[in-house]
Amino acid sequence: MFNFKNMKFYNFFLGSLKAISRGGKYYYSWLIFLLVAILWGGWGYLQQLNHGLILTHMRDSVSWAFYIGNFTFMVGVAAAAVMLVIPAYVYNWKPIKEIVIFGELLAVTAVLMCIGFIMVDIGNPAQFWHMLPIVGTINFPSSILGWDFIVLSLYFIINLSVVTYLLYCGYNNKEYNKSIVYPLVLLSIPAAIGIHTVTAFLFNALPARPFWNSALLAPRFLASAFCSGPAILLILFQILRKTTSFRIKDEAIYTIAELMVYSMFVYLFFSVAELFKEFYSDTEHLIYWEYLLFGIGDNKEIVFYSWSSIIFGTIAFFLFLFPKTRKNFLTLNIGAVLIYVSVYIEKGMALIIPGFTPDVVGQIYVYTPSLTEIKTTVMIFSLGSLLFTFMLKIAIAIIFENHNVVTDEIIVKEELPEIGT
Repeated sequence: MFNFKNMKFYNFFLGSLKAISRGGKYYYSWLIFLLVAILWGGWGYLQQLNHGLILTHMRDSVSWAFYIGNFTFMVGVAAAAVMLVIPAYVYNWKPIKEIVIFGELLAVTAVLMCIGFIMVDIGNPAQFWHMLPIVGTINFPSSILGWDFIVLSLYFIINLSVVTYLLYCGYNNKEYNKSIVYPLVLLSIPAAIGIHTVTAFLFNALPARPFWNSALLAPRFLASAFCSGPAILLILFQILRKTTSFRIKDEAIYTIAELMVYSMFVYLFFSVAELFKEFYSDTEHLIYWEYLLFGIGDNKEIVFYSWSSIIFGTIAFFLFLFPKTRKNFLTLNIGAVLIYVSVYIEKGMALIIPGFTPDVVGQIYVYTPSLTEIKTTVMIFSLGSLLFTFMLKIAIAIIFENHNVVTDEIIVKEELPEIGT
């Protein structure tokens, strides 16, 4: 038996379902594409469940690979929401405040994808219960992975609570309670920093892997995260402006791009400092960097990827550095794509593989993702994209076609469908 408040949430839930069921031909074509990709990738994952991780190309020499690279990258994407939260809620800058909810939706989706990559990497998904506090054997607080799962869960709960509450208020045509929202969004700032910092600790807490054993790894992770996530949002905002009635101010996009420049500079500075330390000291640990940048003997498998990441990132930095190219949407979009690709490579092939190559006995195992790994990754990215699409559809229907609850105003336009309509 529902009381009045429960009925309001029930109406909100069903209204949201109706919002995602309505759209044009491009919307349905996009959904069909994602469903096909999920089925194709799901078939690969079913094969992995039936035959085990032997279908991947991971072995004792390279035990973390494509899955963990994508996990690390998506943690950075999730953390990037803080790039919108700080100017929106700390400095109360209205143009960013109007769009901050999209960063929080991206954070929710990215964390779920992170958990998906953990589940496929551990092999048997039944083992995942050990990640749960109290019921599983999480080995907290000694386990860094335990810390990582806890901060990811906390960050997910914060962002999910904020966006659900804002959308619920918008659906019911009432202003949100600042005393509820502000503490949560402010708490999300250290939580965002924490999720990528603890993820970096997973790597540099391994003294037997000198390539990762650097105090600069966590700051480098954060700096690159504040580039890749906003790059997605820059493209997304322009798509929304063309396909919906939602209008995002140019100054909001330009400000995000300017903030990305600072992060890019910090990331490049940290990278140069790390390279100087390794090459000037010229210890035996330099071999991992040599494999990354120049190859060892005939083994040059990732040299192309590493230099592509460096070149793409550098070009993107200069495109974003100068106002003339930063405020030109053609060069802005080129820079956003380049920095996204650069960070994706850096968090995958250029981070994971050199850490294991050569292995502890000096041999070089040439790793490339198997078709099973690629299919499974496509499945997770497609599931995440489908969820993000649905959440965007709901948010646009409620906030920008019905209510504007994130700018402390209520603008009534077209009602979101109620039950029975």
